[in-house]
Amino acid sequence: MSTYRLKNLLSPRSVALVGASSRPVSVGRAVLENIRKAEFKGQFGLVNPRHAEIDGIAAVSSLDKLPFVPELVVITAPARQIPEIIDQAGHRGSAGALILSSGLGHGPGALQESAVAAARKYGMRLIGPNCLGIMMPGASLNASFAAHMPGAGNLALISQSGAIAAGMVDWAAQRGVGFSGIVTIGDQIDVDIADLLDHFAMDHKTRAILLYIEAIRDARKFMSAARAAARVKPVVVVKSGRMVQGAKAAATHTGALAGTDAVYDAAFRRAGVLRVSDLRELFDCAETLGRIGAPAGKRLAILTNGGGIGVLAVDRLVDLGGIPAPMMPDTREKLAAVLPPTWSGTNPIDIVGDADASRYAAALEVLLDDPGNDAILVLNVQTAIASAAAIAAIVTELVVKYREKHRSWAKPVLAAWVGADQDIIATLSAAGIPNYPTEDDAVRGFMHMVRHREVVDELSQVPPAMPDRFVPDVAAAKEIVAMAIADGRKWLEPVEIKHLLACYDIAMVPTYAADDVEQAVVYADEIFAQGATVVLKIMSRDIVHKSDVGGVVLNLTSQAAVRAAAADILARVRKLRPEALIDGIIVQTMVVKAKARELILGLADDPTFGTVVVFGRGGTAVEIINDKALALPPLDLQLARDLIERTRVSRLLPAYRDVPAVKQDAVALVLVKLAQMAADIPEIREFDINPMLADETGVTAVDARAAVGPPQRKFAGSGPANFAVRAYPSQWERRLALKDGWRIFVRPLRPEDEPTIHEFLRHVTPEDLRLRFFAPMKEFTHEFIARLTQLDYARAMAFIAFDEQDEMVGVVRLHSDSVYDRGEYAILLRSDLKGRGLGWALMQLIIDYAKSEGLKTISGDVLKENVVMLEMCRQLGFEIKPDPSEPDICDVRLKL
Repeated sequence: MSTYRLKNLLSPRSVALVGASSRPVSVGRAVLENIRKAEFKGQFGLVNPRHAEIDGIAAVSSLDKLPFVPELVVITAPARQIPEIIDQAGHRGSAGALILSSGLGHGPGALQESAVAAARKYGMRLIGPNCLGIMMPGASLNASFAAHMPGAGNLALISQSGAIAAGMVDWAAQRGVGFSGIVTIGDQIDVDIADLLDHFAMDHKTRAILLYIEAIRDARKFMSAARAAARVKPVVVVKSGRMVQGAKAAATHTGALAGTDAVYDAAFRRAGVLRVSDLRELFDCAETLGRIGAPAGKRLAILTNGGGIGVLAVDRLVDLGGIPAPMMPDTREKLAAVLPPTWSGTNPIDIVGDADASRYAAALEVLLDDPGNDAILVLNVQTAIASAAAIAAIVTELVVKYREKHRSWAKPVLAAWVGADQDIIATLSAAGIPNYPTEDDAVRGFMHMVRHREVVDELSQVPPAMPDRFVPDVAAAKEIVAMAIADGRKWLEPVEIKHLLACYDIAMVPTYAADDVEQAVVYADEIFAQGATVVLKIMSRDIVHKSDVGGVVLNLTSQAAVRAAAADILARVRKLRPEALIDGIIVQTMVVKAKARELILGLADDPTFGTVVVFGRGGTAVEIINDKALALPPLDLQLARDLIERTRVSRLLPAYRDVPAVKQDAVALVLVKLAQMAADIPEIREFDINPMLADETGVTAVDARAAVGPPQRKFAGSGPANFAVRAYPSQWERRLALKDGWRIFVRPLRPEDEPTIHEFLRHVTPEDLRLRFFAPMKEFTHEFIARLTQLDYARAMAFIAFDEQDEMVGVVRLHSDSVYDRGEYAILLRSDLKGRGLGWALMQLIIDYAKSEGLKTISGDVLKENVVMLEMCRQLGFEIKPDPSEPDICDVRLKL
C-alpha cells in the first residue's frame, strides 16, 4: 500500500525517454510522437547512444548527459540494458521509471530481479515492464504507444492489459468521456494495483476508478486498498478468466464449491468493489460514473415514446433489483394535464409514438419535480413524425437548467436514443447526460450507481453484537490439531472433529470411532440405551464421499442389525476400494428431523485469498445443486447473514406451510464461529460440515471432515497469515492497573462499538473535543463515527479502554502512512477521568503496537494551547517542533 513517489511518476515535472527511435514502426518512435502530441509542459529529453537527434529533438548518449534530472524515465530500450539504465537514473536522482519493454524474465538471476534491485538502492518506483504505458491528461503526458490520447475527465483506469486500456481510450473518444489517468501495469514488478488504488482514491480529480484485472498477487494488500478506495468513490472491476476452474481436485465438498472465480467474486464483494462481467458493462459504468453522482435511492421513472421499450426497461430494472418509481396521484394529475388521453397513466410513462419535443419537455418537467422518483431515464425511439435531434436538444436544455437550479444535488437523468446518430450522442454527452445505445444498457448504468450507494452503506453498517459472546477453548482446539499433525496425519478423526467443534460451541451428533465390528456394537448399545437408533459409516481418510461406496447405513435398531451392517460395510468397501486404508466404523446417533434443512458450512483454502468461508445447500447432491455462496473471513453476524441470503436455500429458512422457521441466527452464529476457528488455528486447511441440520431448535452437525497441516504463511504482517482481510487482533487485549489501583480493560476497537463511542462522547467536554479535532464539534453523525470504528487493522489500530463498570473511558488510535513507515496518533479521554494515568497507559500501548508493526516513527499534531498533551509527549521522548505552516500547531514526533 505504498503511494511513495507515485505522484512524481504520474505528474512529473520532467521526463526522459530512453530508447527513442527514428524507425517509423517502433515502440520508441510511437511513444516519442505521443509525448510530443500531448504537449507535455515540463522538461523533456531523449537518450539514444546512436543518434544525436531524433525527429528534430536533440538526443544525448546517456542519462548523465542530460542537463536536468528527469523525475520520470520512460524506457523502451532492449531488456538487457534496463538494469543499467535504472541504476543511472537512480544515481541522478530520478523518482522512478516506466518500463514499456518486455523480455526481462522472471525468477532468480533474471533481468527483472536486477532491475528491482537497482531501483531499491535509490528508492525509485517502477511501473511495468511489458505495458502499454501511462496516459495522464491533467499532466499533458502520454507516455504510451496507444493510438489516441484520452481527454481530461474524472475517471481513472488501472489495467493489467494494454489492449483493454487502448480499447477504453478509443471508446471514450467517441463518447466524450474523459480520464484523470490511465495506467497499464504490465508485470507489476513494483507498482501494483493496490498502490494505484491508494493513489487515485486520494486524487480529488478522480470521481471513480475502473479496474481490469487478470490476477491478484498480494491479496491482503489489494483488499486493504480496495476497501479504503470503495468507501470514498466507486471502484468497478472487470476480471477475466471467469470460467477457469481450479486445477487442484478438491478433497471436500466445500473445496469443490469454492472455485477460483467464486472466491474473486467474494473478495470483490467484501471490498465493496462493483464487479461487471464484460467490457460492454464497463463502458456502461464509465458512461454513468463519468457524468453523474449516485441517486438517493433506486426508484427509476422511465419516460418513453414507445410502450414496448419502456416495458423492457422495467423488466430489466426489476431483474437487477431496482424499483419502478410509483406514480403519485399528484404526479399523475400533473402529467394528465399536459399529455394526450392515450398516455399510459403509469410508469413507464408512455407519451405515445407521435410525441414531439414539447411533449417530452412537459412530461420531463413534471418528473424532475416529482419527489416520488430518485432518477429519470428518458427513452426515445426515432419516428418520421418527430425529430429525435430536437427532442434530444430540449431534454438537454431542461436538464442543464434543472442542474443549475439544484446545484447542491440534482437527481440523475439518463438517456437512451435507440439508433441515435453521432450528433445526438454528442448533444447529450456535451451536457453531461449519460447516454446508452439501448434501454438495457441504460438500466444497468443506473443500477451500478445504486449498487455503489448500497456498498457505501454496507461498509459503514454497524454489525449487531453477538447475542452471547462465546469464548472458544482455543488451547484445547489447538492441541487436537497439533496432535494430528504430530502423528503425520492430514485428516482429523471423527471423534476429534466432534471435540474440535465442541471447543467452539458447535453441536454435533454423538459420535464414536469403532476399530472393528464388535466395538461398533458396544457403542451402539450406549445409543440404544438413550432410546435412539444408530447410523454406521465407513471410517477411511481415503474415501471422501462415503455414500458413493455404500459406506452409510441408517436407522439401525438392534445389536444384530448393527453387527450385520458393520460387516457388510467393511466387505463392500474392501471390494469397491481395495486400495483404501480402512480405519474402522463411525457409530453415530440417528437424528430424525423431518422438517430440518440440510445445509453445508465449511472452510476452503484458496491459493490467492487464503481461507474462504462457504455456505449452501447440503446433502449428497451438493455439487450438482451448486447452491452456494462464499465470503472472506473474518465474519460478524451481519456478514454471515449476508452470506446466507445470497443462496437459494436461504428462502427455506423462514417458516412456510407447516414448517417452523429455523432458530434465528443459529446458522449465522456457526459461520462466525467457523471463521474464528480458522483465525485461531491456521493449520486447518479445509473444513466441511455436511450435512448440518437446521430447524426451530437450532443446528446440529451430522457429518464433518477436516484437513490439517503445518500453516502455510500467505500474507505478511501480524494476524492470521491465512486471512486476506486482517482479523480482529485479540492478542492485544490487556488488563492494566493504573494509579490508586484503578483497573481498566483495553482492547482493539470493533465496528460494533459505534453506540459505545456515541455514549463516551457525551462525557467529553466541548473544550476537550475542540483540542482533539481542532474545531468545535456540535454533532457526530453515524457516517463520521463509522469512519472511526470501521478499522482496517492492516492500516490502522485503535485501542479503547473500559473501567470495571464496563464504561468506556478513553481511546487512542494510530494510522500508518502508505509506506508503513510512519504512523499518526490521536488520543481522547473522558474529561472527568483525566490525571489518573490513563493517557500515559494508552500512549505506551500504542507505542508498543507501533514497534511490533515495524513502524519507525510516531507523529501527531497538537495545538500549542494543549499544554497537558505536549508535556506528556515530552516525558514520552517525543521531539516537539512548531508547524511552519500552522503557527497554532506543534508537530510531535517519536523515533521508535
